[in-house]
Amino acid sequence: MATPDAFSVAKKHIAIFLPSLTAGGVGRVMLNLAKDFSRRGHQVDLVLCQRKGPYLNTVPPNVNIVELKQSGFMPSRLKVLRTHPEAFMALCFPILLARRPPKAIRYLDSLAAYLQKEQPDSLLSAKTPVNLVALWAKRLANVSTRIVLSEQTNLSMSIQESQKWRWRFVAPLIKKVYPQAEHIFAVSRGVADDLAATTGLPRETIGVISNPTVTAEVQEKSQILLSHSWLPSTSIPVILGVGRLVPQKRFTILLKAFALVRKNGPIRLIILGEGRERPILESLASQLGVEHDVLFPGFEPNPYAFMSRVSVFVLSSAWEGLPTVLIEALACGCPVVSTNCPSGPQEILDNGAFGPLVPVGDEQALAKAILHTLEHPPDAERLRLRAADFDIQTIAEHYLRALLPT
Repeated sequence: MATPDAFSVAKKHIAIFLPSLTAGGVGRVMLNLAKDFSRRGHQVDLVLCQRKGPYLNTVPPNVNIVELKQSGFMPSRLKVLRTHPEAFMALCFPILLARRPPKAIRYLDSLAAYLQKEQPDSLLSAKTPVNLVALWAKRLANVSTRIVLSEQTNLSMSIQESQKWRWRFVAPLIKKVYPQAEHIFAVSRGVADDLAATTGLPRETIGVISNPTVTAEVQEKSQILLSHSWLPSTSIPVILGVGRLVPQKRFTILLKAFALVRKNGPIRLIILGEGRERPILESLASQLGVEHDVLFPGFEPNPYAFMSRVSVFVLSSAWEGLPTVLIEALACGCPVVSTNCPSGPQEILDNGAFGPLVPVGDEQALAKAILHTLEHPPDAERLRLRAADFDIQTIAEHYLRALLPT
């Protein structure tokens, strides 16, 4: 048993603020942190705008779930203005005049009430909209709670790809509001560099803490037997993709690359996840003539059992922050191929030392990399050792030093 450190002895009250526990990497990694903080003896509140999501049933009983209440958009906007009257111009387009302001601001009043009542020592929030709300709520509540922010994705790409008009004006707002946090962290150097370049925040004010990805649970679940007709297979290789079925993940490119790989012999593709692009992807699989060799099983609570049994895992995203699934695949000893998207894969795979990196949107290059990996699979133990750099205990220590300074 590991020797308890100072953080596990000095019990504190830590809140983690998220929109919900819906499917996706952010909810999963923040829940990992909640579990670890609680294991060390800290009082942990998981503060959610909405108590929903497939990870709810994995929250341990010693982690308290707090569901916030909604207020109307107009009162919430006025409360935001009250917190930062000096930032009126920066607030105008993304908040005050936006036809559809961020849903998270409707929980501002409730979060401020929670902070006033419970007064946690620290609050960790993840994702841009709730990061802003966390800082506004602290001002409204007038409490001493330390606010620590985690930026999870590439901001410039989120702005560029978003169909929401207000996102075009969020960078100046971040520059005005984020400096009030005790710490700002990005999940990768690429995300930190991009956040500084996009907003004008000084780069030296943005730290980097990777997401806590590798847990004992990942290893345990990877060994659970699958009752799947395709896995394990010694005759027909299986490619795996995991993620929300949304444009960011570029599963259309993965399907096209798969169709090219399939010309070389029998092969199958499983894409785990759910989302609005499902009809588009199913239609594309049919157009490519590969529909009988592609499965879309939907959201899978245990992707690790698949990762430990497939021939190769593929990340085809256009942008990320620090793709959790890529690290999880390495932890399962699974060969990986990834796009060299901003940001994360290049850092995780050490410039291609642990798996090929290909240009975003290039199905030819992706197919070539998949074929090469199938023909020359890397050593599984070497991949697991790389994933160990993202171990939960190591990452939790870094966060606790920021949340609970000595």
